[in-house]
Amino acid sequence: MSTPYSTSADFDAPRALVEPETRRLDGAVREASVPAFARPVTYGSLADLPFDNAAAVPDRVVLSRKVEADRWQDVTAAQFAAEVHAVAKGLIAEGLMPGDRVAVMARTRYEWTLLDFAAWAAGLVTVPVYPTSSVFQTRWILQDSGAIALITETVGQAAALGPERDRLPDLQHVWVIEKGHVERLAELGERTPDAEVDIRRGMLVPDTLATLIYTSGTTGRPKGCALTHGNFFAEVDNAIELLYPVFKSDGDDLSVLLFLPMSHVFGRMVAIACVRARVRLGHAPSLKADELLPDLAAFRPTCLLAIPYMLEKVFNTARARAEAGGRLTSFDRAVSIATRYGEAVEAQKTGTGHGPGAGLRAARTFYDPLVYRRIRNAMGGRVRHAICGGSPLGRRLAAFYLGAGIEIYEGYGLTETTGASTVTPPLKPRLGTVGWPMPGTKIRIAADGEILIAGDHVLRGYWDPAAGGVVPAAPDGWLATGDIGELDDEGYLMITGRKKEMIITAGGKSVAPAPLENWLRSHPLISQAMVLGDGRPYVSVLLTLDPDGLTHWRNMNRKHPVPVELLIGDEELYAVLQRAIDEANKLVSRPESIRRFAVLPRDFSETEGHLTPSMKLRREVIMRDFAEQVESLYPQ
Repeated sequence: MSTPYSTSADFDAPRALVEPETRRLDGAVREASVPAFARPVTYGSLADLPFDNAAAVPDRVVLSRKVEADRWQDVTAAQFAAEVHAVAKGLIAEGLMPGDRVAVMARTRYEWTLLDFAAWAAGLVTVPVYPTSSVFQTRWILQDSGAIALITETVGQAAALGPERDRLPDLQHVWVIEKGHVERLAELGERTPDAEVDIRRGMLVPDTLATLIYTSGTTGRPKGCALTHGNFFAEVDNAIELLYPVFKSDGDDLSVLLFLPMSHVFGRMVAIACVRARVRLGHAPSLKADELLPDLAAFRPTCLLAIPYMLEKVFNTARARAEAGGRLTSFDRAVSIATRYGEAVEAQKTGTGHGPGAGLRAARTFYDPLVYRRIRNAMGGRVRHAICGGSPLGRRLAAFYLGAGIEIYEGYGLTETTGASTVTPPLKPRLGTVGWPMPGTKIRIAADGEILIAGDHVLRGYWDPAAGGVVPAAPDGWLATGDIGELDDEGYLMITGRKKEMIITAGGKSVAPAPLENWLRSHPLISQAMVLGDGRPYVSVLLTLDPDGLTHWRNMNRKHPVPVELLIGDEELYAVLQRAIDEANKLVSRPESIRRFAVLPRDFSETEGHLTPSMKLRREVIMRDFAEQVESLYPQ
């Protein structure tokens, strides 16, 4: 089957597969690169996309807007362009000038994408603020970016900032989505000439600053990543060509339901890619199961954006239901079949096997209505692909989902790289890795194992008002990521940890915590895991319990419902957790293995500062808040 891939020499010539070019040093692959699949954009900006779509396919549905609990209203290309144009005129009418920064503090919803494109059409720079940010964090971002305007989702968010207004001399406007201020902006712009938007759009070029995205930061104060319109074009255009099953399959009603935060570059990038590729886009504001599942059922996407935590949760919930219904043996058999099937498909695509045999295909067909279809139905019933990032999913779950009918494209990237820098190639996946370099990207492994990235999607620099604007982040063309990884012989990247998070025990052994933490977190009873042992005689781990998994375990073991703190020390519970740790320890050598663990009385939370908005551990805060439990792991 031909694909939309195109060579770097002739962007209209299709090709089936482009493998990375690799370079070796001292016997190991140290660099891998893939040529761009999409022609570089040399004029215009993201602001043009809604208007280009309206001119080319005015009646095509490009978004769906949630209007009631279970009802979605389609929005055509012409309608979306008209809304973008109207809100852009309103922003101009309110006195915002080209280059001014406008901050948006809201959950994932239709207005986010509308405001993004409207701000760009007015020549502005958007600044996302996580809706869960503290007042201090919000004030810092508004101060540092010099935002002229702030658009919040709720009255409460706007009111919370009230006491800080005297410290924000640049902030002239605060608008609230739930009070109808977006519609009011459109009304205010009615007297602004249409030509004013055309003039502002005409001033924009690929090198124009599009957004300042502040890194959530596991330590220290967040920095504003200055991303240009050209950075986004380089990212999304190559992603569209590479991930053609998601964005370019012929004859399909393709759709993506976005529920990850649009304050994060991952969600933003995919939203822009959907508008660019004219794939129907929907927004869901919540990751909570009781709110998200009805949205999935009503919208019925063909692709999801996900983080490993979500895919683990879906799997563990399905397994718990099977156990409660007395079908655990059958479920585990179905899991084994799907995993073997997924591995066989991978082997066939990579040329190392013949694919699923007749018996395996028959077994998969048998279990499809009993297990796999139910899992797909929990995601809306039409999902065939999922783009997964944030942390490695792991080979086991990736193979299971592939065998169950959902292909996972794992990726790796940073805010600084406008999203993904590596991704699973659809024609040659390698489970357990984060794929090959994105087209147009170079990956290099430094002498100390740090991952370096180069490409047109790498940010212009960091925002620094004291230095007069943007300070280059990669003056030599290579961005130092702070992540540790390695490239295999074919250029697939594996992430082994964060440079700053590497643990060095008192015996001098270096330990990467991520593989152990990811394995433990996939256990139904475990919500979060933090491996520690820096400067200590051995490695240990702090565990928090998953509420749903714990409820299921109590029911299956006839335990009375009691607070978590009363379960600490329960011999049966600890025996289950010890078995999970024993399995995780098989991933590492004896000196790297976990010797002791402690169960914490409460889960890590973003509100208490234990997690970043993108669900990464804030290790210093956790070590401080649970110092007593940490010390108990290392008795004198």
